[in-house]
Amino acid sequence: MLDAIDKHILALLQRDATLSVQSIADQVNLTTSPCWRRIQTLEAEGYIQRRVALLSRDKLDLGVDVFVFIRTDQHNDEWMNHFARTLDALPEVVEAYRMSGDVDYLLRVVVADIKAYDRFYKRLVSEIKLADVSSSFAMESMKYTTALPL
Repeated sequence: MLDAIDKHILALLQRDATLSVQSIADQVNLTTSPCWRRIQTLEAEGYIQRRVALLSRDKLDLGVDVFVFIRTDQHNDEWMNHFARTLDALPEVVEAYRMSGDVDYLLRVVVADIKAYDRFYKRLVSEIKLADVSSSFAMESMKYTTALPL
């Protein structure tokens, strides 16, 4: 079980994974060695999966979020495995979920513009048999975070 110090360490690392162990230790009222051991334990136990850099979408000209709703009439392992491999090969897909309800899958796709989405869409439907695909373009991002609630 995580204690309050572990959660505080995780919260700090979620905000800035480049913090030094000394800086984290100071903020959680530990010395460096016990803090380092806790971080190592959190990594070994899988609480920290990896450390990444968050890039500027504006600088990279990737300002369009598209939510893609997919329905299929295929619900077998072979189709699902092929679908997963197809999504892995499409870097524009940044999130993918198998859903309950009226939609089978929900994708979040990041592209530069509508023309880029059209190219993505054509690749997607040429790779895999889908019963229905509909898309909604995000007009504004009202909240976005990678931080999990602790």
